[in-house]
This record gives sequence, C-alpha cells and structure tokens, in this order.
Amino acid sequence: MPHKQPVLDLSPKVSDEVRKTTCYMCACRCGINVHMKKDPLGDLKVAYIEGNRDHPVNKGVLCAKGSAGIMQHNAPSRLRSPMKRVGERGSGEFEEISWDEAYTIAESWLRPIRETNPEKLAFFTGRDQSQSFTSLWAQSFGTPNYAAHGGFCSVNMAAAGIYTMGGAFWEFGQPDWDHTKLFMLFGVAEDHDSNPIKMGIGKIKARGARVIGVNPIRTGYNAVADDWVGITPGTDGLFILSMIHCLIQAGKIDLHYLAQYTDAAVLINGDEKSPEYGLKLRDTDGKEQVIDRITGKLAPFDRKGVKPDLAASHRAKGITHRPVFHQMAAMYLDNQYAPEAVAERCGISAQRIRALAAELARVAFEEAFELDHEWTDFRGEHHKTMTGRPVSFHAMRGISAHANGFQTCRALHTLQILLGTVEVPGGFRFKPPYPKPATAHPKPHCKVTAGASLDGPHLGFVHGPDDLALKDDGSPARIDKAFTWENPMSSHGLMHMVISNAYAGDPYKIDTLFMYMANMSWNSSMNTTGVTQMLTDKDESGEYVIPRIIYSDAYSSEMVAYADLILPDTTYLERHDCISLLDRPICEADAMADAIRWPVVEPDRNVKGFQSALCDLGARLGLPAFTNEDGTQKYADYADYIVNHERRPGVGPLAGWRTGENGLQNGRGDVNASQLDNYIANGGFFVEHIPEGANYYKPWNADYQNWAVKMGLYDSPQPYLFTLYSEPMRRFQLAAEGHGKRQPPDHLRAQIKDKMSPLPIWYETDQHGNEGYTITALTQRPMAMYHSWGSQNAWLRQLHGRNPMYLPSKLMRAHDLSDGDWAEITSPHGAITVPVMEMAALNENTIWTWNAIGKRKGAWALDENAPEATKGFLLNHLIHELLPPKGDGLRWANSDPITGQAAWFDLKVAVRKVDAPADSESQPSMPPMKSPVGKGPSELKWKVGK
Repeated sequence: MPHKQPVLDLSPKVSDEVRKTTCYMCACRCGINVHMKKDPLGDLKVAYIEGNRDHPVNKGVLCAKGSAGIMQHNAPSRLRSPMKRVGERGSGEFEEISWDEAYTIAESWLRPIRETNPEKLAFFTGRDQSQSFTSLWAQSFGTPNYAAHGGFCSVNMAAAGIYTMGGAFWEFGQPDWDHTKLFMLFGVAEDHDSNPIKMGIGKIKARGARVIGVNPIRTGYNAVADDWVGITPGTDGLFILSMIHCLIQAGKIDLHYLAQYTDAAVLINGDEKSPEYGLKLRDTDGKEQVIDRITGKLAPFDRKGVKPDLAASHRAKGITHRPVFHQMAAMYLDNQYAPEAVAERCGISAQRIRALAAELARVAFEEAFELDHEWTDFRGEHHKTMTGRPVSFHAMRGISAHANGFQTCRALHTLQILLGTVEVPGGFRFKPPYPKPATAHPKPHCKVTAGASLDGPHLGFVHGPDDLALKDDGSPARIDKAFTWENPMSSHGLMHMVISNAYAGDPYKIDTLFMYMANMSWNSSMNTTGVTQMLTDKDESGEYVIPRIIYSDAYSSEMVAYADLILPDTTYLERHDCISLLDRPICEADAMADAIRWPVVEPDRNVKGFQSALCDLGARLGLPAFTNEDGTQKYADYADYIVNHERRPGVGPLAGWRTGENGLQNGRGDVNASQLDNYIANGGFFVEHIPEGANYYKPWNADYQNWAVKMGLYDSPQPYLFTLYSEPMRRFQLAAEGHGKRQPPDHLRAQIKDKMSPLPIWYETDQHGNEGYTITALTQRPMAMYHSWGSQNAWLRQLHGRNPMYLPSKLMRAHDLSDGDWAEITSPHGAITVPVMEMAALNENTIWTWNAIGKRKGAWALDENAPEATKGFLLNHLIHELLPPKGDGLRWANSDPITGQAAWFDLKVAVRKVDAPADSESQPSMPPMKSPVGKGPSELKWKVGK
C-alpha cells in the first residue's frame, strides 16, 4: 500500500482581524500588529503579536518581550477590581469595592489636604509613559511633591546631556547608523532601546564598522562587540578624561567645530577676587561674549559673520577674561589624567587607553567624509557640504547610576564634542523635540497655596542657587529634597528617598502617599526590608507613620499589599496611551514622530486606565486643569484629554492630523475630534521627516530651526552653543565660597565646591563604612525582561526563572567556589545567601546578577514554590538609601551629590563560601504575602479560534 502522507495546512489563517498599536513591554515603544481571532462566542481575542513593518522605530523587528505581550495581557496576576484594605498593611487582605466607593474614599482623603496643605500629598509615578499628564495632575492639585522614576534610573545621563549639549542618549538621540564607522557604548543594559540598537549594530557590522563595548560585564551588546573593555565599575569618567588628555595632547580635536558651535571660545572671568570669578562674560542682552578672529574685538557669540577665537583673551577693568578652551587645556593636560596615572584604578592598561584614544581620533579625522548637503548656519554662513566624523557613542544607566555619574556623563558628552561628532554625519544625532538646551526648559516651582494649583511645573533645570526649591526658612520645599543644596540639579526628583523621608518626617510629614506602577516595596527600592518596615510601622498612637497609601497597578505586585486603597489599571492592550512629543516620543533622528495605544480589546474586569481614573478624580476634587468653568468634568477619560488638551495654542499631546484653515495638517493646529481614528488608521503612529539639509547640525541649522517652529517644537528659533563649561555649576561653587544672598549650610560647602566643577571631573565615590568590602556588586536587566512585571510572564519565565550570582574566575578560585555552590554576600547594610556561577568575561573584581527576577512569595499570582520566590533573589537587600552613618548626626543620601540620582552601582560587598541553606532557598526568605488575586493555574495555556 502507498505510504499515506499527512495533510498539512501550509498557510493557516493567522487571524480574523489585525489591530495595530504600540508595544509596552519596554521603553522602545515599537509598533505591533495584534492579530485577533474569534472565540466560539464570536468575540475577538488576542491570538498573536508581531512587529509592524511600517513603524519608524522597529520596522517590523520585535523582541521576545514584545511577542510575549500576549501573555502579559492574559496574566493571572492581573488585578480585577478596586480594593480597600481590611487587614493590616502587608497582610494582603482586601475587600473588592466599586469605583464610586474608591473615588469617594480617595476624595475624602485628598480634598482636606488640598484645601489646607497640598504638600501633604506625595504623588510619584513609576515606569509609565505619561509623565506630562501625571505632572499636570499633581501641579493642578497644588503639591510640589511629584516626580517619576528617573531619579533612581537615569537622571544623570539625561540632565548631564541637556546641561551640556541639549540632549542625551536613549530617547534624546541615536547614532547615525547609516554612516558611523566606529561605535563605542558604555554601560548599556540589553533591555534598553533593544530593537533599535540591535538593528543599528547589525547595520554597521554589515558595513565592517567596529563596535567597542565598555562594561564590566560582557553580555548582550558587549558580547557582539569587536573589542570589550571590562572596566572597573565607577571609573568610566576617569577613563574618558584620560582619553581626552591623550586627544588634546596629540592635537586630535576638532578646533573649527569647537570654535563655531560650542562655548570653547566664550570668555571667562579670571579674577579670583571678583564675585563673578569663573562666570561667562556677557553683553547687556545677556549674550555670551567671544573675540572675533576677523576684527579682534568682543562680539556676542551669535552675531552674523563672527568667527570665534579659541586663543584670544580679553582684559577690561583690570580683569582678564580667558576662553573656556584655555581652562580645558590646562585641566586635562595635567598628568593626573595621563593613562599611566589612571590605568590601575580603571583596570585598563595605559597602552590600551592610548590605543583606544588613537583609534577614536583616527576614525574621526582620517576617515572623515563630506555629504553634499547645502545648509546655512545661525550666523548666516552658507555651507556647500556637511563634514562627517564617523565616530558615535551610546551610554545609559551603567555610567549613570553612580555617585559620580553626573560628571561622568558630562565627560562622555565632552569627549564627543571635542571630536566634533555630535549632530554631524556619522556621529550622534538628536531626535526631535531635541536638541533643547537647559535654558529652554522650565525651572522647578514649589510655591504651595491652599486650595490652588502649584505656581508652575515641579521639575526643571536650575541655573543657580536662586532656582532651588527651598522654603523661606531655607528648608527643603519637597519631601524628596530635590533641588536643594544636598542635590541642586535633581531634574527628575529623588523617588528613592520619598518613603524614607516621609517616614523620618524629614523635612516634614506627609498625609497621603499616592503612587502609580512603582514597586517600591520590592525591586524598585533600595533597602527593601527597611522600606517594608517603614510602610507598616506605627507611631505611639497606633497609627501608621505614613498615614495613607493609594496605589495603582495592573498586577498584583509586592507593593499592592502595602496600600490602603487600590485603583486597578488595565493592561496596555486595553487602554489609551499617548507617546507624546510633550513627554517621551518615538522620534528618530531624521523625523519627528509620536504614537498612541488604544483598546484593541475591552477589559473583562472592573478596571480602568490610571490616566482615565485621574481625569475622574481630578474632576471630583475640582482641580482647575480637569474641570470646566461651570465645575463639570473637563475630560471624560484619557482619550478625551489626548484629543482636546492643548499645552500651548495649537500644540497638544499629539502632533499628527490636527486641523487648520485648509483641512488636516501636522505639528501645530486646532483640535481634531477624529484624531485618534486617524492614528489608528495609520497603524497607531504619526511621522514627518525633517527636510533634507535640515537634518544635521540641528542646534545651528537655520532650516531645522525654522522647521521646528513650524511643527510646534519651538515657538521661535533657538540656536545655542554646546556647553563645555557649566556656568550654573560655577554659580553654586561661588555660593559655597561665600558669594551671593542664598548660602548653603556649612556642612555642604566643601561638597559643593569640590563636586560641582564647571568642567567635567572624576572623583572617587564616598567609601566611608566600606572597609573590608572591596568587591563591586551590580545588577542588570536581561534582554528578555524589562521590569518586575516581565518575569511573571509564562513564556519569559522559561528564560529567566531564577538568577545566580555571577563571579569572575579569579574570585571563584580565591573562594574555592564551583558552579552551583552557595555564597554569603555581605555589605555594610545586610547579607544574602545565594547560588553562584562562574563567568570569565567579567571584570575581575565585580560580581553581578539579573535584576527583578526574585519575587516575594504570594505576589504576582505565583505559587509559593515558584523558582522566582525560592531561588530568585534581589541585590536590593544589600543596598541602603542612606550612606553608612558618619557620626555627624546627618542623613547622607546614597546618591549623586549633584542630581540626587540613586547610586545603585556603588555597592561594595564581601564574598564567603557557605553551605546551602537547609531548604535550598535563597536568603533572606521573607514571609509569604496573601494574594488578592489568588494563584495562577499550574499550567497556563489557551488557544483562540481554530
């Protein structure tokens, strides 16, 4: 008999309908096609997710996280209804209630605060993507106590970039993947910007370009780098400044670029006796002054035809003013930055430092090229071509999350600028709405008035002591102490200090802590055990020290158990979101773009998008931004807000498909009631490309500046100089030296004077209390995860269900350890006992593990014996939000003293081999929590349609 072949359907029906929206599984915000199939009842359900090939961010590429979003949407840990606590905090005992009752409770807590003392509300949001909206809500409420997660993530990178050149890496810009020939990346975890970076690295490697990875850990992007530099953690700034030393010494810097487009030629007051010592010379209009090489006379930097002189000085009224470049040469040519002087601390040989600097110079100058793009600069000079310097850089949290991170990030930006590789072909390029210098951003506001809105935005960029958020008596105006003498330039706030400060009543007590999607009782908190105690501790009267906690999340995270009132959020496929030019857009270097999410499915639970809940709550409280003149609710929900809110006339959350005299138009325009429908029809995004010739040299390109005004990015052209010399930092130094009316407390004078150098420096982080703890311990997120919500995804759990501590070969041998052995890891703050594994491609004095894998028993609907809850662990138990006591009675934050960014990566530990715990569970093992959603099934599977 003939062999019977099986009948195979080689073209199965994938879906009944495709709905295009934006991914939420990391901060890339890729475009996705959500395939829908009908279930037996005829309802459309999510069946499959793939990348959208038309999308400007990912062009169809989708990572494991994005594909696994279907599991996130169906997760058993999803919250189902508003809840109020009925047991003790931390018990997990809740009662489901209606939304009306939830709003009534929230209103009863919040209305008295607003009517008497709005600062008693601390409103802080986690890794959401609607910060312009949540900021508006808090500002309208009237509290100064608002910020998002940037203060414990990457404010050093963002603030250093904006203060130095008007933008930074990640959402602010990207390498010129089409032209770069040498790409150097520092400290980038592989979950950050993963699809665009993977695509970019693939593109440049296909052309034969070289990739250099600088990271203590060789995983992810560093694993495919042509050259890996396993640097000692926290010394990146010293390494960068040593390369700058080599480049200046060899004359391998772009003098034309420095003179024309930076403040290198701007004159600085050199009289040590002057109250303006170290400040820039300005004319009566406040314009920075240079010497014009053509006339030899003073001129404002932006005068038509001016050719700034890097060498000339100016003397007037007995004071000599020298250009910034003089000070840079004097500082960085000092032998303290010579490779031989820094090699041992950096863990990189002097020969290799010199070779890397030489390679940067060789590619930047010997492989320079020209593009036939004509353009006109802001001084009116017409250029026939654009000079390309094909060296590009990228960096993120690895160099940012140290107590010297702000100056390190400034040093990296300075390195780029010296090579002339920013906003040129082949280099680093800004994404609209950047570049925007610090002076184009608001300053922080903190004036509180009972029953009224705050007097302006909470967050911003200070330019001197007068901009600090201080009360009349000099005490901090904010609960996190942002914008104070302790951390003057804290542009994103200090979210990691909120609970600790509120508990201590320092600088004052609060009444209600209101948080969104911030897992502050677990992996998003330093001092995890201590924070849970602060959340549950009671005062002498038996009341909680932090009286009320409102929390919103989509999932039953560890933080849920510590709240008094739960407002359940939707999943990202069930709500509207706005990836806005006012916030964190999806732009590319050649185009402005924004995007939406929309409910491709309706929730099957009693949940509501948090932003829509804020619209309801804001109206009930009578907040001006959320009510009409007659007192009625202004925005029915977040979708209504997205369409109808205008931040400035003609400028709203979305730039696409606005209305004008001749119909639909982009950028500026009136409200379009069908705007969301237009976005949905276009795949969930809008994009408009920058005209050719305007897409490079953006800060100085007249065509780009005019296009940006037309599109609503600016209200007027705003050309500016890159800031190698930070005058705001010098103003703080002057105050520390005794100048000015607003003076720092005496105990902070030395810190401000030493750390706030106007030119980038490197300094060792505070090692007080670390005696005997000599090994650096780090965490990083894996590419298949993004945050704590990722590892309860059934598909992704198969990749990362547990996490060992990785040790380099040298430490494994020194402690007689083998794979699978257990070690006790101790810090000045605590101890953990965990399994270890050997990793050869690791800095020899560094250990590390994956972040956010370990889970609290009972959270996330996981079984108590799940590997995340038994074998998984957190380094957070070893980290404290405060430095070890110095005996001076002061609370010194474990943060960068300039921005307040959490210094996660300064953790020092000791290692000791131990026997496995009796139950073979990682320690500490915290008591189980009661889950308000129960446990998920032992097997999670389903099939939609046939």
